[in-house]
Amino acid sequence: MGTVLPHVSVVVCTRNRPDTIEQAVMSVLANNYHSFDLTVIDQSTTQATESILRPIAEGDRRLRYVLVQEAGLSRAYNTAIACTEGDVLAFTDDDCVTPSDWLSKICHAFAEDEEADLIYGQVIAPEMSNVPGGITPALALRRPERFSRRDGFRVLGMGANFAARRSLFTRVGGFDEQLGGGAPLCSSQDFDLAYRTYRSGRAILARPDVHVLHYGTRTPQDWPATLRAYGIGDGAFYFKHVRCLDLFALRLLARQMLVQSARDIGRRLRGRGPGNLLYVRFILVGIRESLRFKVDRHARLYVAR
Repeated sequence: MGTVLPHVSVVVCTRNRPDTIEQAVMSVLANNYHSFDLTVIDQSTTQATESILRPIAEGDRRLRYVLVQEAGLSRAYNTAIACTEGDVLAFTDDDCVTPSDWLSKICHAFAEDEEADLIYGQVIAPEMSNVPGGITPALALRRPERFSRRDGFRVLGMGANFAARRSLFTRVGGFDEQLGGGAPLCSSQDFDLAYRTYRSGRAILARPDVHVLHYGTRTPQDWPATLRAYGIGDGAFYFKHVRCLDLFALRLLARQMLVQSARDIGRRLRGRGPGNLLYVRFILVGIRESLRFKVDRHARLYVAR
């Protein structure tokens, strides 16, 4: 008998992006997987997104629309985990487009590896952008990789394209609500989940064939703020685990700062201008800001003040 593939609960969290949310939702609903539902967690400050999605939900019972007043991406993720039932949860962003086989490839990857609880897929920037000089965050994966206590680990992932077995959240807890967009420590909730998965003894897969298109282009003027968020989040993520007396996390933090500083110096020596030194500076800011929060060392989560 063939493998019985699980029911999937897809999650899209959104905040004030009525211009892209319909495209994202319709691409998910066009997936050819046999059994899935889609929950949109809306933290918008206007009714524009609701006015777009309510009619779609009325015509397609697979779509569930949930309006949440409090901001915070990790909080939205945790809300979605609590109100869905799929054995697998698949996450993408409100400015992404998924191919029709996205869910099928996720479930086949899980079926091939019983020890894997988390999958990160490739995030591809479209070839053309309507933002002159714009930068689109992306995650390029050259080959399939596996990370675990046996296979080794490196920090990777992007919230625009990942999936997890529901059992993972029972094992390691939910997302750290002090990390991530809209939270005090800005970002890196995806890196943190991957690291806690690794520390729990479960495996993480990086799969290039599980891909989405990302239309979240930042303008050159937006990019310093993006680097600020990335730096603060990364510093807070790494240092939380350092505060749990995790020497491997300390090594990862030191390596990240050295590598990014060396790249910045290399760019300057080649006359290509500054690189990511601003990002490195904000890692230090993230470490400092993280000290405002206590850490639950058992759960490896920040404690809300």
